[in-house]
Amino acid sequence: MPTGPDPPDWIVEQPGLTALALLSGLLALFVLLPYLQYVLFGVVLAYVLFPVQGRLERYVRPTIAAIVVVVATVLVVLVPLVYVIRVAVRQSLEVVDSIRRERFDVDTIEDALETDEYSVDLVALYESNQGRIASSIQEITMGTIDLVGSLPRLFIGLTVTLFVLFALLRDGNRLVAWIGWVLPVDDGTFEELRTGLDRLMWASVVGNVAVAAIQAVMLGIGLAIAGVPAIVFLTVATFVLTLLPLVGAFGIWIPAAVYLVTVGRPTASVAMVVYGLLVTFSDTYFRPALIGRTSAFNSAIVVVGIFGGLVVFGAVGLFIGPVVLGGAKLVLDCFARGHTGTSTARTTLEDADSGSGSANTFAETAVDSDDEGGSDE
Repeated sequence: MPTGPDPPDWIVEQPGLTALALLSGLLALFVLLPYLQYVLFGVVLAYVLFPVQGRLERYVRPTIAAIVVVVATVLVVLVPLVYVIRVAVRQSLEVVDSIRRERFDVDTIEDALETDEYSVDLVALYESNQGRIASSIQEITMGTIDLVGSLPRLFIGLTVTLFVLFALLRDGNRLVAWIGWVLPVDDGTFEELRTGLDRLMWASVVGNVAVAAIQAVMLGIGLAIAGVPAIVFLTVATFVLTLLPLVGAFGIWIPAAVYLVTVGRPTASVAMVVYGLLVTFSDTYFRPALIGRTSAFNSAIVVVGIFGGLVVFGAVGLFIGPVVLGGAKLVLDCFARGHTGTSTARTTLEDADSGSGSANTFAETAVDSDDEGGSDE
């Protein structure tokens, strides 16, 4: 029976120290878990704002620059964000109340859709599904309230976020150097991991979120002009839906167009459809422009990462979840390369039995597509 590779010398020679290091890391993780999403939120903000910190350090000391950036973040990002979430939750509850009180005039939609050959009974359809619609919106709203949490917990969590943000802005470079010194990997592998994670963060945090924010604001302006109620709630919902591939703003502007028909404004409804299509297809231009630096994500990683990230990390999982999945693939690639001694999966495939040609062709195609995507950087 073949034996596995020998363990590294530092594990054999100092097992007690190794066990102590693992135990310390595990205990530290338990300390972080209660406010993990706020810590990760601070990491996301620090990544986005680090270029600003670098520019300010040309004129003032790092500590002063970090204080200025943190204060600006509170005034420009956190306070408006908390206010927008509060308004969105209130408006969503009003929508639930309107549905339960049957304030939507579905008879108007039914009259608009009826023809000589075809008629629909939207009243019966609406009444049969009224409870489900209201319950779904209420569940989403209550989920948002649970994510935000109680006021004391929210205050403590945002305080943790601000301290993490300050520490990373001031000492981020030293922290990265310390991690490289502590991890038992060679310098080349660490640099590859650092570069790959930087690209993942760029694609998920900067690129994907920027595209979603632009489209949400665009559609929100259109909804406001059209006179659709609950603008803030619908804009926030557009932002969340636009983060998901193949979903986008369709889920908002189509119901908005239907609503405009119900209130007797068919011309505004047609205009909403045209404008909604413009917002949706703008994704074709914005996404390559902002996320074109990396091909690290595909639709499966984004969708699973977003929904899984929401469950594990809370609201910040919208951005961190895809990074975790993409980072896992990156780490496993480095591990496999070090373990097999090959630079790509193609070398291993070429050594495989020729009888599995169809599987080899499929895998080689996947590897080639990854290489071609990476050449765009």
